[in-house]
Amino acid sequence: MTSRALTLLLILLLAGCTAGPPERPQTVRQALFGLGERAAEAVVAAPTLPRPATDQVLLLAMPEVDAQLGVAQDRLLESLTRALLGRDQGPQVLDWQPSLSQGAGANQWRLDSRLVAAGPRLTLSDRTLLPYRLQLTLRRPGSQAALWQSQLDGALDATAL
Repeated sequence: MTSRALTLLLILLLAGCTAGPPERPQTVRQALFGLGERAAEAVVAAPTLPRPATDQVLLLAMPEVDAQLGVAQDRLLESLTRALLGRDQGPQVLDWQPSLSQGAGANQWRLDSRLVAAGPRLTLSDRTLLPYRLQLTLRRPGSQAALWQSQLDGALDATAL
């Protein structure tokens, strides 16, 4: 290979590295990242939770997910967990198990989440969007009474799922 061809190849490689992130999510983790971030922001700001957030223990229940969306429950749980753990001065996070309901401390809260399709698929020229509604509910462990609820609406890029 000539030095001119090698130089051209090196320039093309460097140009690809500096092009920046893709315009749309390329993996499930990226597609759910924004959803997890929005959910974590809403939960941490919930007026029901005591302050400071570092004194809280959130017990995350396995999410309910509408099969039409093509999102695995464990992927959504991972996204929520990562987003909550990634918050500055955020809460402690554990996977909720029924056994955690007994003897729960005053600083423990169960977070239930439900992701449902909020409309038909939206087909654009370059991608398909899946409208969703994420319902978040905070409860005390062992109780079915909702102490706080919120809904987040948006759309997932189907090509990344």
